[in-house]
Amino acid sequence: MFAVIRLRGSAHLRYTIGDTMKLMRLNQINHCVLIPENETSKGMLKKTKDYVTWGVIDAATLTELLAKRGMLMGDKPLDAAGLKVTGYASHEELAKALIEGKVKYTDIPGIKPVLRLHPARKGLEGIKRGFKAGGALGYRGKEINELIMRML
Repeated sequence: MFAVIRLRGSAHLRYTIGDTMKLMRLNQINHCVLIPENETSKGMLKKTKDYVTWGVIDAATLTELLAKRGMLMGDKPLDAAGLKVTGYASHEELAKALIEGKVKYTDIPGIKPVLRLHPARKGLEGIKRGFKAGGALGYRGKEINELIMRML
């Protein structure tokens, strides 16, 4: 499963890239979505690589992310009472099911598909260059977990 975070705004954005980001529900800066690892998702990420960063999320980070930033419809937090709506007993159990691919995040009833994050502590490396070139954009691999923890 990929965690995708939008890092750049919409100024001078080509409409095809904007449409792709709308399909992924990345409408604002610092919004995070969880998408499955398949060919369609990889194509969308390749198209939006100059505006987002993504990587493979691990279970511990996903558990923390769901506990702190998961929301239900009506702006209710995804706490112990909210987890009953999803059908899972704990955040760890939900994170494990998501990682293993047993359930898609957007298919869980009553849960908001977007996780809103804070700006990164200590800032980003630069939002005009790719991650391999010393910037913050593009594929990060396992390093996305560190960025998410800085944004919680």
